[in-house]
Amino acid sequence: MVHRAFISTMFFQTKTGITSSPPLSRNIKPMFKRRSSLESCDMNTQVRISAQTSVVGVIGDPVRHSLSPIIHNVGFRSLGVDWVYVAFEVAAGKTADSLSALRTLHLRGLSVTMPHKTEMATLVDRSSPSAIALRSVNTVEVASDGALVGHSTDGEGLLQNLRSHGVHIENSSVLVIGAGGAGRSVVDALSRHGCKQVVVANRSLDGAEFAAGLAPIGSRAISLSDEPALRRATEECDLIIHATSMGMGETGSESVLPIPLDLLQQRHIVVDLVYHPLHTALLRVAEDKGCQIVNGLGMLVHQAALQQEIWTGHLPDVQEMLSAASQALS
Repeated sequence: MVHRAFISTMFFQTKTGITSSPPLSRNIKPMFKRRSSLESCDMNTQVRISAQTSVVGVIGDPVRHSLSPIIHNVGFRSLGVDWVYVAFEVAAGKTADSLSALRTLHLRGLSVTMPHKTEMATLVDRSSPSAIALRSVNTVEVASDGALVGHSTDGEGLLQNLRSHGVHIENSSVLVIGAGGAGRSVVDALSRHGCKQVVVANRSLDGAEFAAGLAPIGSRAISLSDEPALRRATEECDLIIHATSMGMGETGSESVLPIPLDLLQQRHIVVDLVYHPLHTALLRVAEDKGCQIVNGLGMLVHQAALQQEIWTGHLPDVQEMLSAASQALS
């Protein structure tokens, strides 16, 4: 008699991606415990993986903290497609190797985060207009002809998030604080969607000038240390977008602010691209002054939804993705 042993593997989703483990004996306690905030999440329903499952993932370093696997796998589930999203920790200087792996393993696409965005823009076969302008890629698509196409979805993700809050930037004046990758993607998107004026404020004036150059009509650059220029820009603008990492992970008081709090007025709409914490010092001060506020989590989710539309041709349920991300941060 032949006895067949069946070894089952359960796949479940964590903050760092899809993990597999053999079944545990009743006498063996697991060596880990999932965070209580995730235990009750609907997003942790079993993810079924087969030999036909399409795989995409994020490359970066560090990347183990990423919310992207949670957000994307909920999105794929909402579409009802046999896709899964995982995190790949890829060290700086190994960007080209990640594309070789993509081709060898027949991955269906990649999300790209630091430190690979700039180098990726030089390695893909062709790029979207925004990726060309920014010289930065956060999404790699495998086209029908096999070419690797670079995209940048961050700026458009911000605009989609603003629209979901009833904020439309056409003919508006915007102050963008920060001229790094996030700030540049914001300026590029604003310039493509009819923004009347963009002022970029940055610690380095050279950096501000480069970012402002992405919106050549009605833009100017100022230094954050130039208080008269900063005051004038704040008085002129309708929308203030904070696009630096200042405030990320903060737990303290209102001592860390990108601009003097007395510059904020009730008529301003204040956006902070930081999403951890969701309620930064800047947003707390702005809310106290009666401003409409928008945190950065929606931008993260909307740009992820746009990535899925690029890969699959379909837009996932953004509200389900946002709910999962919010619960993971709670």
